[in-house]
Amino acid sequence: MANKHHVYWYRHHIVNIIMIVDSKTSDWILIDTGLFYSEAFILKKIRRVLGELIPPKAIILTHGHFDHVGALRPLLQRFPNVPVYAHELELPFLTGQRHYVKPDPSVPGGLMAKLAWLYPYHAYDFSRIICPLPDDGTLPFFTDWRWIHTPGHTEGHVSLFRPSDRFLIAGDAFTTVKQESLLSVLAQKKEIHGPPAYFTPDWELAKTSVETLQKLEPAFAVTGHGQMMEGSSLHSGLKRLISQFEQVAVPDHGRYVPE
Repeated sequence: MANKHHVYWYRHHIVNIIMIVDSKTSDWILIDTGLFYSEAFILKKIRRVLGELIPPKAIILTHGHFDHVGALRPLLQRFPNVPVYAHELELPFLTGQRHYVKPDPSVPGGLMAKLAWLYPYHAYDFSRIICPLPDDGTLPFFTDWRWIHTPGHTEGHVSLFRPSDRFLIAGDAFTTVKQESLLSVLAQKKEIHGPPAYFTPDWELAKTSVETLQKLEPAFAVTGHGQMMEGSSLHSGLKRLISQFEQVAVPDHGRYVPE
C-alpha cells in the first residue's frame, strides 16, 4: 500500500489517484479521479484503506484534464452529495464554457506524446456540483492543507501543500516520470520532469509554478504522474529542473513553444 503520513496514492495505468485520510475520524478527501474507467479501481482502494465504502468529504481537482476527471461522473452517481472543488480559473473548463487547448502530438519525447492527438480536450460540464476553492487558501474539511495556484499546465491548476510535514501534492505542475515516453511510463523510472509537454500551453507560467513549489522546500512530493519522491533526491531534482527548465522541460518545437 503506497502511503505516507496518511496520504495514499495509487497509479492507475498512466495517472495517480490520491486519498488524504484523517486517521482519527476516517474522514477523507479524494484528489483527482483518474481515467473514465477508473471508478472500480478507486472503489477498491477506498475499501482497502478504510475497510468499507465511505464517501469522501470532498473531491478536489488539481485541474480538469481527461486523465484527472475521468471517473468523476460515475463517482458522483455513487456519492451524489459529495462536493467537488477546483480553482476559480479552472471552472470554465469544468462547466462546459471553454475547451482546453488541443494536445500537441508534434512535441518530442516518445510515444505518449505522439498519441496526444487521441486525448480528449473538450470541456466537461459539472456546473451543478462544482465549487471554487475557498479564498483563504485552505482545503475544505482538511484545513491543515493549503492549495497553491500553479498555472502553466492549465490556467487554474493547483497543487496542495501541508506545512506541518512539508508534504506536497503537485498535480501536473511537475512530474516524477517522463510522461511523454511510453517506456518511461511503463518502467516508472523515477526522475523529476516538467509538466506533460503535449498538454502544456504556457511554459513561462509553468516554470514560475515549479519555482513557487521549490521555495516551499517540500520533504515529500506525490505528482499526477510517477512515483513519490522525498528528501535529497526531490530537492536536487527540483533544483535541476529549474536551472535547466528550457532544456529539459520545454520542447525543442511544438504548437505552444515560443519562437
